[in-house]
Amino acid sequence: MNTTIRFIRTGSVIGALLIFGFASGQESHPLSLEDAVAASLAHSNELKIDKSKIKASTAAVQDAKNSRLPDIDVSGQYLRVNEPNIGLKFDAGKNEGEQESAGGSFPAVNQVMFGMATASLPLFTGGKINQSIASAKFLETAARLDAQYDRQHIIQNTVSAYYNLYKAQAAVALVKENLKSSQQRVKDFQNLEANGLVARNDLLKVQLQESNLELALINAENNAAVCNYNFNLMLGLDGQTLLALDTAVLIATPLALSVDEWEANALDHRSDYQALANRKQAAHAGVNIAKSAYYPALAISAGYMGANIPHALTVTNALNAGLGLSYNLGSLYKAGAKIRQAKAQEEELLWHREQLSEGIKSQIHQAYLDYSQSLKKIEVYLKAMEQANENYRITKNKYENSLATTTDLLDADVARLQAQIDYAYAKADAAVAYHKLYESAGLEPATFTARHE
Repeated sequence: MNTTIRFIRTGSVIGALLIFGFASGQESHPLSLEDAVAASLAHSNELKIDKSKIKASTAAVQDAKNSRLPDIDVSGQYLRVNEPNIGLKFDAGKNEGEQESAGGSFPAVNQVMFGMATASLPLFTGGKINQSIASAKFLETAARLDAQYDRQHIIQNTVSAYYNLYKAQAAVALVKENLKSSQQRVKDFQNLEANGLVARNDLLKVQLQESNLELALINAENNAAVCNYNFNLMLGLDGQTLLALDTAVLIATPLALSVDEWEANALDHRSDYQALANRKQAAHAGVNIAKSAYYPALAISAGYMGANIPHALTVTNALNAGLGLSYNLGSLYKAGAKIRQAKAQEEELLWHREQLSEGIKSQIHQAYLDYSQSLKKIEVYLKAMEQANENYRITKNKYENSLATTTDLLDADVARLQAQIDYAYAKADAAVAYHKLYESAGLEPATFTARHE
């Protein structure tokens, strides 16, 4: 409990430095981690692509279901014809005059009209239609799970970018604060050197430290500007927007579950693992689709035909209905190869899933150890920072009493700055490791989930 209290107190000091350092210049835009995640998810082109894929897979399910509906074809033709010369010669015994008379009595036809409508409804296809629908549904579920996995990956990237920017801004604030102390020290040494109380060499040492801090500040500000710009792009904000981060979330959360419990959660919740399971089910349906070729197809059909040939023929109410049975005998020796191919695809997905299962366990183990280590590092760096502060205080007192050299004082000051930076980085790294453990388990903190329900 005492450690946590000290953690919050020291974190508040760094937070105050960040606010002071960035509010004094360009107007800043306050940003919490939850708001950053919400903006990143809303702006993500990857999630927009996933939405399009889901729409396509949903349409594929409907397309598979449409195979149950009847096929209806309607056709019609209108033809203009000339008046042909027709000579009918059925009996060679008739004279030429009689033949011409028969030809002349044929009706004059100059146009033909006819139309047809046919409908066919499949009754049995060897299970091909049902298995096609099942396969499409499994693939639709897999597409949704892929989107969920991408969402979690984007959240983790946002968390990493958020705390990378925090580290960059913390470095700027700490170096600025230390530079102020160094600049004041230079002024003090200049006065002392002018009065002959310190050697010229000591003044040069503190001036050299001031120059080194100025260089460190340039590098830190450049790094912070790059991180700030890239994070703005991720969130869909103007690149010049100065982000003021919320440091209150930097409170370490102890591990409540064992590594075995995290692994069990991962296999139950990892979207990519579940997506592979659905793709395997779709592949199994593909095997059944291939096997359907061994069965005959049965369909009910109906039709209507009408025709009109002026002066010659009129057909109306020509209806027909019946059952049609078809069987491709070639499938008896052709379907085997397709079935083996479908089974091989199903087996391949099975081994991919086994491989992913082992990878997930490895990721969980690594993420668990990383977070456990980060919690220990916070304790160590907190102690180191307190020791560095105390060492600087003692060294400064010794220096003022001529018991320590200028070099000792400057070394203690550098060690104090490094300890402060290490501690700030350790807190940010712990927050990233905490969310990485959640991502590896296929989970996300309730604060992120609640924003999008």
